[in-house]
Amino acid sequence: MGAKDWNTGVMTINFTHRKHPRIAERATTGPVKTQDVVPKASAVQRLNALIGLKITLVVGTMWCAYAFAAISFSSLPDAISSGNLVVIVQWISSNFLQLVLLPIIIVGQNIQARAADARADATYQDADAVLHEALQIQEHLMAQDQEINAILTSLRELETKLAA
Repeated sequence: MGAKDWNTGVMTINFTHRKHPRIAERATTGPVKTQDVVPKASAVQRLNALIGLKITLVVGTMWCAYAFAAISFSSLPDAISSGNLVVIVQWISSNFLQLVLLPIIIVGQNIQARAADARADATYQDADAVLHEALQIQEHLMAQDQEINAILTSLRELETKLAA
């Protein structure tokens, strides 16, 4: 930061700012989104991701949950008429809960994923603002260093004149 030559007693400020490599990298990348992590290396991976996404978009709706509930209720009369407690519990667990809860859980996960993307974007914007402020502080400090060096130079000149 500052260096003093002990032989001459002269002090100067000679700080060199080195930017972190991540600053340039983040300027081009932006925040990571869910879609950025979808596998794209091969045609098979892209196809699988596309199929999985399409099925998730269809199954992950409340309309699908309602349809699955209707399908599930179609077998309820048979389960009740059997009079067998095991059959009724099996209908509840395998027919109703599995069919209906699956799309509802996907709906919730989709909402959570959107919230996570929004948080990631907000965090990225916050980090960008902090970086901007830090760069402004760095510029301010460099301007102060220049002024301090000018004052030190003036003081040296005054000391030389007074000593003569």
